[in-house]
Amino acid sequence: MRVRVFLIHIRDPQFYALPTATRAANGNPRVMGFPPIGIMSLSAVLKRAGHECVMFDQANPETPNETIIAEIKRQRPQLVGLSFLSTTSYPYAKILARQIRAADGAVKLAFGGVFATLNAERVKLQCPEVDFVCRGDGEQLVLDLVERMRDPAGIAGLTWAKDGGVVHNPNRAMERNLDQWPFPDRESLPLDFIESMPLDVPTVLSMERFTTMQTSRGCPWPCLFCDIPIFNEGKWRSRSPEHVVAEFEHLQKAGYGSVYFVDDHFLLQPKRIEAICDGIQRSGVTIQWGCEGRVDSVAQHLFPRMAKAHCRTIMFGIESGSQTVLDRLKKEQTLAEVESAVTNAKAAGIEIVHGFFVVGSPDEAVEDLRATFDFAAKLPLDTFGFNRLCVYRGTPLWREYVTRGLVDDQADWYKYFKCSEIDPTCLTGEVINRERNAGFRRLFLHKLLHYPRQTARLLRRFLRFMPLRDVVYLIVKPFLGVKRGPTRNEVLSRAVEHRAHKDAAADLTKVRDELLIDVMKESRAERLRLQS
Repeated sequence: MRVRVFLIHIRDPQFYALPTATRAANGNPRVMGFPPIGIMSLSAVLKRAGHECVMFDQANPETPNETIIAEIKRQRPQLVGLSFLSTTSYPYAKILARQIRAADGAVKLAFGGVFATLNAERVKLQCPEVDFVCRGDGEQLVLDLVERMRDPAGIAGLTWAKDGGVVHNPNRAMERNLDQWPFPDRESLPLDFIESMPLDVPTVLSMERFTTMQTSRGCPWPCLFCDIPIFNEGKWRSRSPEHVVAEFEHLQKAGYGSVYFVDDHFLLQPKRIEAICDGIQRSGVTIQWGCEGRVDSVAQHLFPRMAKAHCRTIMFGIESGSQTVLDRLKKEQTLAEVESAVTNAKAAGIEIVHGFFVVGSPDEAVEDLRATFDFAAKLPLDTFGFNRLCVYRGTPLWREYVTRGLVDDQADWYKYFKCSEIDPTCLTGEVINRERNAGFRRLFLHKLLHYPRQTARLLRRFLRFMPLRDVVYLIVKPFLGVKRGPTRNEVLSRAVEHRAHKDAAADLTKVRDELLIDVMKESRAERLRLQS
């Protein structure tokens, strides 16, 4: 039976990708941000099986929730799937699900994504409007679901309700043959993306058509703050090099010029990386690409080959410049390994090497925080980000906090906390902000004085697509001191960089359900005011 399915990618409206001033050549709106590769992958699977699929992304300014609901009323799909990744998106998924149910009492509703997987039974109890919570990989699950929506008892990986109780079907076995699935359906979503970086102003890296690709899934390392090993059962699975190269060729024919791998750890298997790079060069693909990986990767000797195969960006999870903090976070890496990885990547010709750092970790002292900024200054990094460490359910840190009585697993499971708000071993928010501002000033000065050529090359890239005033602001911001409030540009940029708006989204997870609609109305009115 042919089934019509709607798939909706839920984004926190505070995190909407920034619209650009132009449209793509195909007439689509252009936004800065990451494409919703999850629903794109499911759409391709459904269409190959002969079903209909319509996709919506809440980043698209032309398809607000009202438009989505109107299309549901008009087209009457049999199944609507809402996909979202994080705790902060969950309130918006709940609201939209209830609006859809009010508009159509017969349509089946499903939730999917990391947060839904890790909290499936609780989500089903809190959201009775939702018929199914889908856990884990979605490709085969969605095919089984559209075939057996009336009798889901035998569908592995599904949580649903029967006779007033929640039914939690057995987990689905991890699928290792990822080559069996078609390439994501990127062309059916009326939206184009361009590549940007989450810095203090919207920083466009390229105006080429941009997309993401997933070449592997999972990461086996047990970092204290990460839920990836739990979601993937501690396993790492990959597509074959031939399949990855074939997708590159497909994307080049479709007009894409830039790709970013959303793999949790691309730099894991040297022979596979070597085969992918060799395949890209043999095929004549010229797409520039980027990836993420650990600094202790044994594939660092392949950085020059990656650069020749058009790898432009590598992002490392460095986290801290204090070995004490790294050990506390169970990173299982050393400062020497960090320095080696960053130095080797730059020496190999990788244009942009980015470092992810966290501040406000448990047991972090002021000296550790200062050491982090000093360490970052000495590394040949091009760009860097410093975010507050947060805790959410599904991570080892959450389990520690439950044991220590800092969070209640029954009452707080859907909430999102900065560690510094609830952990007395963390520095206070006031101290963190003060030290972070001072650290940024030292870091920027060191970069300008000791890495002038590297800094100049990066700024030249930014100037290709950014106004001069924004580039100047990016440089001088750490030295401006305290202002009365954020500029309009800062307010908009935070939708990309997830700073102040991340705080608002975190607060929203703690709002009672009956107040959510009113809070969201106020939030939308404020966004419209800022954009006008």
